[in-house]
Amino acid sequence: MKVLLTGADGFVGGWLIRALLADGHSVVGTRRSPDLISPVLTPEEAGALEWRPLDLRSTDSVNSAVRGAWDAVVHLAAVSSGTEARRDPGLAWEVNAAGTARLVEAMLPGSARLLLVSTGEVYGHGSGAPHGEGDPVVPCSPYAASKAASELAALEASRRSALGVVIARPFPHTGPGQDGRFVLPALAARIKTARRIGAPAIATGNLEPVRDVLDVRDVAAAYLALLKSGRAGEVYNIASGTGHRLADLLRRMQELLGSRVVAEYDAALARRSDILHLVGDASRLRATGWMPRIPLDRTLQELLDAQTD
Repeated sequence: MKVLLTGADGFVGGWLIRALLADGHSVVGTRRSPDLISPVLTPEEAGALEWRPLDLRSTDSVNSAVRGAWDAVVHLAAVSSGTEARRDPGLAWEVNAAGTARLVEAMLPGSARLLLVSTGEVYGHGSGAPHGEGDPVVPCSPYAASKAASELAALEASRRSALGVVIARPFPHTGPGQDGRFVLPALAARIKTARRIGAPAIATGNLEPVRDVLDVRDVAAAYLALLKSGRAGEVYNIASGTGHRLADLLRRMQELLGSRVVAEYDAALARRSDILHLVGDASRLRATGWMPRIPLDRTLQELLDAQTD
């Protein structure tokens, strides 16, 4: 397939580029500026791709980036940090929701497949059970709300065209290359720094929330499976189905590192309206043959190894 990948300069984009190329696909990537490459890719790997600039706030930029004949478009580009979205909700809506509306309009009247990457956070707080795709969409953050709106924009366009839209709702995922805006690499960096300088404690936010944590490479494999077998108009959770308290994940990273620190709560690091239980049921995706294959301990170890001492 000839695939256009938006957000190819990001953390997940880099891993997905590797997965697509290894599977024999031709990839054109978009990035926000000419000097940006995914932290996952080497300069040589990045140099092997055709790159196009993309600013989702600009109709002209979107039209230029999308121009061409594609078998599939994978839409990863977004304001992906919940903290950044809360800081500027208008920007999150402009990029995630309006930007997706511009993208799908630029794809019309073509019949390419669009894999729209949303988030499991659109389900909101829930009841404590794993979320299924039939659960109500009740987002409780600017990030999740803007991603839910992006789903509506894509599905609306599909109803008046031949555009085949598949929606992926990934639950939290991590791995080497993810930056410190996200909780697990931030915790990994803090405990490694504490060990290096001999500090007895680290500052943390609320560690009681439960998260369904996947390795980013399993998520990239899920996107490949959906490009091949996902049904147009369907929503697919990407999840392990198992929840872990953040406190338990921190403790496990310390065990893997062979170091102990005290977690001291810092209100400045806590998220307002944090979802206390975010776990997904991926039975629909598993029916395509996908399943997570990378053990959590390997993910956490490689996340620790990726942090600077």
